[in-house]
Amino acid sequence: MHRRGEAKVHRILDMDEELRSLLDRVRGETGGSPAYERLIATVDHGELAAVLVEPERPLWAREIAAFRLGVAGDRRAFEALILLLNHRDPERCVTAAYALARLGDPRTARAAAALATNELRTAYALHPVRLLTALRAPESVPALITTLRPLLSPHSPYWRVAQACIEGLGELGDLRAVEVLTEALAQPRLARSAAWALRRIRAGRGRG
Repeated sequence: MHRRGEAKVHRILDMDEELRSLLDRVRGETGGSPAYERLIATVDHGELAAVLVEPERPLWAREIAAFRLGVAGDRRAFEALILLLNHRDPERCVTAAYALARLGDPRTARAAAALATNELRTAYALHPVRLLTALRAPESVPALITTLRPLLSPHSPYWRVAQACIEGLGELGDLRAVEVLTEALAQPRLARSAAWALRRIRAGRGRG
């Protein structure tokens, strides 16, 4: 009965793939709570926003509410989504980044840049870096360069974050990135991505 009711809710919402993935992921955390179906069925943004500030609400409930508000462009989701963007669980970071990219809040790029460039949180910087690339904001290129520089040590354990920075700089196509990308050529794990990014920039295929 529970699954039939949930399927009905899914059809009503005509959910996109990312929301459906989120709901499938958190279902196991809900313990069969009726609040789960209520959160995915409601169309009341006020009800969703209340979940973000009510005490003792579980994380899965806050995540659903923040995601639904974010993709709808409701800026009340901003703070909750930024916290999720910096979560230790990568899957929560992915859904937060997706919602933030659609939120349209002018604070997003600045907050993502602060997360990406915080050297104490480099282990969690991958999704802020990818979000900065997607946003193509004025903060994006300087933040990616700043994040990348300390990761060019051959002993850095965060080469995936470094590679995301390199790929982002290639996508953004800004000449300010040439120096740091040239330095990245010396790192075997990063050389191929850095060469691609440099070719892209020099060909003028980015935004320049």
